[in-house]
Amino acid sequence: MSASNTPPAGTDPRKDSLIEYPSVFPIKVMGAMVDGFAEAMCQVALIFDPDFDARTIELRPSKGGNYLGVTLNINATSREQLDDLYRALTSHPMVKIVL
Repeated sequence: MSASNTPPAGTDPRKDSLIEYPSVFPIKVMGAMVDGFAEAMCQVALIFDPDFDARTIELRPSKGGNYLGVTLNINATSREQLDDLYRALTSHPMVKIVL
């Protein structure tokens, strides 16, 4: 017997998620405190959310000033979009952690 990850025809995979789409979804990204980090994260966000507004980001420097936390508020339209965005962020050379 084999299990299939494909939902039955006619079902909406968005109903299997705890996230309601579309919605504003915060993504927290942590990286080294270097020039251009926040701007680079905004550029990645724009690839997956063309309406992303960089004025909505939140910046939080670490206590020691070595790291910067950036919160990106994404207009999430699907799980696939969020998964692709997480993959792009986690593979970015400036990123240490994505939550």
